[in-house]
Amino acid sequence: MNGTRLRAAAAPLVLALVAACSGQGGDPARQYGPDPMLPEPHQYLLPPMSVPKVVGWKSGEAPTVPAGMRIQAMATGLMHPRIVYTLPNGDILVVESNSPGSKPFRPKDYIQGKVKARAGAAAKGGNRITLLRDADGDGVPELKTVLLDHLHSPYGVAWVAGTLYVANTDAILAFPFTPGQTQITAPGTKLTDLPAGPIDHHWTKAMVASPDGSKLYVGVGSNSNITENGMDVEEGRAAIYEVDRLTGAKRIYASGTRNPTNLAIQPGTGQLFAVVNERDEIGPDLVPDYLSSIKDGGFYGWPYSYWGQHVDVRVHPQKPEMVAKAIKPDYGLSSHVAALGVTFSQGETLSPQFADGAFVGEHGSWDRDPLNGYQVIFVPFVNGRPSGAPIPVVTDFLAPGHKTVRGRPVGVTLDRTGALLIADDVGNVVWRVSGTAHR
Repeated sequence: MNGTRLRAAAAPLVLALVAACSGQGGDPARQYGPDPMLPEPHQYLLPPMSVPKVVGWKSGEAPTVPAGMRIQAMATGLMHPRIVYTLPNGDILVVESNSPGSKPFRPKDYIQGKVKARAGAAAKGGNRITLLRDADGDGVPELKTVLLDHLHSPYGVAWVAGTLYVANTDAILAFPFTPGQTQITAPGTKLTDLPAGPIDHHWTKAMVASPDGSKLYVGVGSNSNITENGMDVEEGRAAIYEVDRLTGAKRIYASGTRNPTNLAIQPGTGQLFAVVNERDEIGPDLVPDYLSSIKDGGFYGWPYSYWGQHVDVRVHPQKPEMVAKAIKPDYGLSSHVAALGVTFSQGETLSPQFADGAFVGEHGSWDRDPLNGYQVIFVPFVNGRPSGAPIPVVTDFLAPGHKTVRGRPVGVTLDRTGALLIADDVGNVVWRVSGTAHR
């Protein structure tokens, strides 16, 4: 179906689907933790859609943080900031990016694209990396400058041993770079290609370096929700790759991760963790996105099953032998929150209650009513594992009434003082949350 005919066929449905959402979701609190509530699946021709309209932040407005903490806009006027990354000298890198775009393959793709655009997903990305320098640690940068420009839907970044690695949607590029520089003019060299292609359904390529710097881990999302574009286009997708930093040689480290949107290394243990966005269209309470440790050679279910051995009957042919291998994730984040950011805490630098665990940026749902996510939470860890109820840390990205959205959190990291940084791709802001010690 060509683009004109597809739009003509789909357009009459778009406004009705935005206005009317069937299938009320249950209490999200029941879906956090190692054993989330999993109702029976319901199949839809089109999923229920509930999308708040983007209004942005008015002057003086900001998200809400717990008592005793302070939030401030560290940088504004950005172009769809997605990832924040702290360099060894304390400079902050902000990756401004969005999808390279791909042609919708069916009317459903067109409709969902229009609905998601209502919540800010279609905003123009900068295709660049901006550098912020806050030498005195007060949250007000003395310098804001473009470090690197003209990239191709960049996302993950990692600095190791004099080289800045940038994961574009289709390849990892390596740039000679010494922290302290404010501009990269040298051309990058390609370290390795990454799965992309004409569909590139999940375009983001999250990245983190191993503790010793010898490897880069890269998340690659699926090319569909649940193989509706065929299995051929899923070759090498829905996986986390291990890339040799010096040679570019790569292998699939773990598979069956539908969309591993962000990666982090646990301090002390060196264990790789990921936040993963699960499949849609089987109900407002299925399937929970998750935070999990990632095992070398592990298979996490997609597309054949979810949350361990819960079979997805939409997949043909079925593969019981793959279902039997599927690893149950460590910790459910509830359904459709679109977890896009994760970073580990560093002791009590922000608050004693955040001494051991991970911060998770929840971008927010588009196919669930009531809406879910649109916040940054803290997941406590006990004995190296996520355990206990999540703690809301940064909230009120949704305006009162939940009909409009002011911002949507994406990547999270800590700055050199231990303050929490959040990329807000709808508000075009980097927020900084500090404890009383940093005020």
